[in-house]
Amino acid sequence: MTLANKQTYKTYLDAFRHPDNVAFEDAIHGFFADDAEINVVHPINKVVGGEGFLSDFLTLLMASFDGLHRRDYILLGGEFEGGQWVSSTGYFVGHFKNEWLGIRASDRLQYLRVGEFHRLEDGKAVESYIFLDIPELMIATDQWPDIESPAVTPGYTGMLPGPATCDGLQMWENDPAHSAKSCQIVTDMLLQLATKDESWRPFWHDNMMWYGPAAFGSFIGIERFHSFQVPFEGKFSHWIGGSKPGSETRHFTRHGDGDYVCSGGWPSLNAHQIKPFLSQPSTDKVLYMRVCDWWRREADLLIENWVFVDIPHVLLQMGYDLFDGLGYKCTNPPD
Repeated sequence: MTLANKQTYKTYLDAFRHPDNVAFEDAIHGFFADDAEINVVHPINKVVGGEGFLSDFLTLLMASFDGLHRRDYILLGGEFEGGQWVSSTGYFVGHFKNEWLGIRASDRLQYLRVGEFHRLEDGKAVESYIFLDIPELMIATDQWPDIESPAVTPGYTGMLPGPATCDGLQMWENDPAHSAKSCQIVTDMLLQLATKDESWRPFWHDNMMWYGPAAFGSFIGIERFHSFQVPFEGKFSHWIGGSKPGSETRHFTRHGDGDYVCSGGWPSLNAHQIKPFLSQPSTDKVLYMRVCDWWRREADLLIENWVFVDIPHVLLQMGYDLFDGLGYKCTNPPD
């Protein structure tokens, strides 16, 4: 079913290649089941079915971005725990003409990074997770608040490229053994995060690219990634992801597709904060982070990694309402 599911999803994404509100709405009604559970990053959170996705998210985005369309540079499919999944990542793009979520319009071309995961049954999405890098848009329009950001840390923030190999749209059947090996490499690497001897290092190419969420920044090379990852882990006394035994959280999917792997959790990471994080004082409690990734390997080494974290949701758990500061009131709080 994987190739057929990818073709179904590609048809859906193709409807967004050019600005056309009617085509967008038709595609959404055709792709989502009526009772689909759709989870979008804070402050949108959970909506139901295509109608909910339109009313609570896409119609508002179309009203704010003239000429809205999207460009995706990764599309994968696979199976996880008996479910059929597709995923993609890329950008919405348009002329930012009207306020959105309290973010003032820039009256210029802007990009909004997006990543999606959908579980399909009978060709319809029944369970979905939509990640948006809202902080990236805020930083690009000079509206990020006075908290820790790439403006004062070494990480790069800005538009992120697709795969160096330009083959991220995996619209063919891949050897299942090859895909499984890709997934195993990622799984083995994740089990070595937050280890004192940095046992994750042997899984990565020396010239790796880590494309992080805007509030963290992006890094080139394993040593520069180390300069982010180790201090990040050090802000927590207990740092564990959904792939590790004993985690309070889990992944909703993880699968390989050729040289690529994708994974996500809602939430995925649970970490006991003991030091200031994102300029917020220690809460001395566990933070739960909605996280997703796409990886590409070359031979047996991981070389590119695209990452989303729902930063507004993390800040909210620390008592900082990012959108309240923009004058926007969330009407659908997270669970």
